[in-house]
Amino acid sequence: MRALLLCVVACVLLPVRLLAGEEPYAVQNIPAALLKNANVVKRTEEIRYVINEKNKAKLYQKVAYTILNEKGDRWGGYVEGYDKLRSIESFEGSLYDANGKKLKSLKKGDIKDVSANDDANLADDSRMKWHNFFYKIYPYTVEYEVELSYKGTMFLPQWMPQERGIMSVQQSVITVTAPAANPLHYKMFNYTGQPSVSDDKANKVYHWEIKNIPTVSDEYAAPSWREQTTCVYMATEKFMLEDYEGSNASWKDFGKFVYDLKKGKDELPDNVKKKVHELVDGISDPKEKVKKLYEYMQANTRYISIQLGVGGWQPFDAKYVATKRYGDCKALSNYMFALLKEAGIRSVYAVIRSGGSDNYLLTDLPSSQFNHAVLFVPMGTDTTWLECTSQTQAAGYFGGGTGNRFAVAVDENGGSLVRTPSYGLNENLQVRNISATINEDGLLEALVKTTYRAEQQDRLHYLINGLSKDKLMEFLKEDLELATYDVRSFQYKEDKKELPVISETLDLVVDHYATVSGKRFFVIPNIFTRTHRKIKTVEERRNDLVLEFEFKDVDSVEIKIPAGYAQESLPQDVKIESKFGKYSSSVKLAEGKILYYRSYEHYSGRFPAAAYNELVNFYEAIYKADRNKIVLVKSEQTPALKAF
Repeated sequence: MRALLLCVVACVLLPVRLLAGEEPYAVQNIPAALLKNANVVKRTEEIRYVINEKNKAKLYQKVAYTILNEKGDRWGGYVEGYDKLRSIESFEGSLYDANGKKLKSLKKGDIKDVSANDDANLADDSRMKWHNFFYKIYPYTVEYEVELSYKGTMFLPQWMPQERGIMSVQQSVITVTAPAANPLHYKMFNYTGQPSVSDDKANKVYHWEIKNIPTVSDEYAAPSWREQTTCVYMATEKFMLEDYEGSNASWKDFGKFVYDLKKGKDELPDNVKKKVHELVDGISDPKEKVKKLYEYMQANTRYISIQLGVGGWQPFDAKYVATKRYGDCKALSNYMFALLKEAGIRSVYAVIRSGGSDNYLLTDLPSSQFNHAVLFVPMGTDTTWLECTSQTQAAGYFGGGTGNRFAVAVDENGGSLVRTPSYGLNENLQVRNISATINEDGLLEALVKTTYRAEQQDRLHYLINGLSKDKLMEFLKEDLELATYDVRSFQYKEDKKELPVISETLDLVVDHYATVSGKRFFVIPNIFTRTHRKIKTVEERRNDLVLEFEFKDVDSVEIKIPAGYAQESLPQDVKIESKFGKYSSSVKLAEGKILYYRSYEHYSGRFPAAAYNELVNFYEAIYKADRNKIVLVKSEQTPALKAF
């Protein structure tokens, strides 16, 4: 009788349980607020990182994503890398439908194992395992579970539950177990309160957790993602990389570790020592000596990435580079260090993060935050920075990828924070002069002469040094923002100095540049330098505005018009001043020519969110001014009377 009663109760409750969505990954279990504007929902994430020996650690991660539409498909797969310092112990995964029913579990043969190298890497032990269910019936859920072993404790996981703004997060937790004698240092963003910390015998266990994080709308000129979402960066005070011990107690201590990795690797072969003295012994100016040796290094080496175990941080010695004539950023910077040392010039090795945002460095969390090595030569109040991986860049110039940011200088005393060169309005300058003629059909012929300085020349520098003349012509015929045009000829001249300058001359012909309508002629006098920045007004802005690139453009245009045309209407002069920059333009007609002048200064800086709509208006006013038209009309002439 009792068994029968239990059976009846179970039968009654079963449909209720199913209706309640007991399947953990059923989409109906996602709170409605997390579905708003989401393409993917992180249903659950559990990360456990355990330092179990002086130089060994384990990482366990289980994560599930519900993919709501094709824009979330990138989270339908999983990639995990491994190398000499990191091994994958297990890799599992499952696929679920919208009701949370398991459809498939991946098998060992489903996991792809491929090299993570690219063409720039000569030696790299990096590989990766990856899998994707390639499922297309939305919504669906994938769950992945991996376990890794680390040989080294230099790199701890970062906790960033919300990976993109289009992702909402239902739940995420991370637990870090570290020896009590080796404190965990951490930097938190947008986390309420402090982590829970408990003792586990000789260890301390740190625990962070979040729930129900909605999506974040994308905002123009927003700060870095870590300022907008919850994240934690971590480092232990002491660490190991293979057999090398280091400390994150201070930047001085961290720099000492980097210095010890390169110590004693700056000995040159005799033939190169001799060449150094041949090049510079007769030169008195130290900066000229640096330039000569830098150009020698550029001409006799090339960059190839070498990432093998500790080799990701330790340079090959100078003799190796001199013999092989190649090296990675560490090896080439160390080789340049050795060349300068032989010439009696002190230089300083530095580690930095290239590319991306220039405010990457968490200055109050000494730890490995770098992907690049460079060199600089202090000379009293002057400093010459050297990008040793470039065969074309000027000595002393750091472009947008490495300029205006912190680096850690490394010498026998340890490490210290330094800043790389920054470039502002007066450096990032573009000056353009155009002499053009328009015929009665609206065809424009123009000779365009432009000089680009500092970061304004970066893109062009790579193009003219990386493309053949034919390929460069192909590029120019597709890149210019003109409707129908041809490039008849071009010429470039580079002045490679600490503030490099590229001079460009283009001979162009543009069909139907002017619009002809009956006897009227419509011309936009700003031929080349029209801004495309247009952003929408918003009712509420969450984030500060971060404008990172500061520049100045100056244009002078002279356009000869067809005979017989006169002015019908002329745009008024424009003058705009704002906390974001200055703009002015003017146009007039004189002696059969349109004369146009434009100046635009764009400032960098951080501005309060309340200033956003002012920026909208600033950009909108410039956008309109850049497209102002002059209207010309053909003169009416009374025909002469015939004589009888």
